[in-house]
Amino acid sequence: MSEVPSQVDDDVLRALGDQLMRISRRRPTSYPGSRLDGSAFKILWRLVNAGARTLRELAEDLELDQSTINRQVRASQADGLVERFDDPGQVSRPVRATDAGVVAYRHDAALRADALRHALGLIGPDAAEALIAGMGAFNDALDAAHARHED
Repeated sequence: MSEVPSQVDDDVLRALGDQLMRISRRRPTSYPGSRLDGSAFKILWRLVNAGARTLRELAEDLELDQSTINRQVRASQADGLVERFDDPGQVSRPVRATDAGVVAYRHDAALRADALRHALGLIGPDAAEALIAGMGAFNDALDAAHARHED
């Protein structure tokens, strides 16, 4: 892969860093009425949208260590949000959302969607489309930059 010449000055990097830090400080529990902590929400997001997953698949999907996912799944299991089950075609026991987990996820997802809908409405449809396209391009570029170091 060829090197991309750096034409980004330090002021731009600092401004981007500031905005990334602002986003990362936002906690899911900052939504009044949330039922889930951040880790439970992410696990349920994946299980509700992709179906049952093994711990390894969840770790890969969420880009976390398997030990972290194991701890988070155990906590969500203790809260009645997920369950492990036997699958004759699997060596390990996959995880799936319980009915209570689906209800809690949908509740919190609606809170998040309302906040996002409001924020996107404030910036307008053209800026919202540009933001989404820009974020997609930036994430693709970050993936390429990280892959460059893995080779």
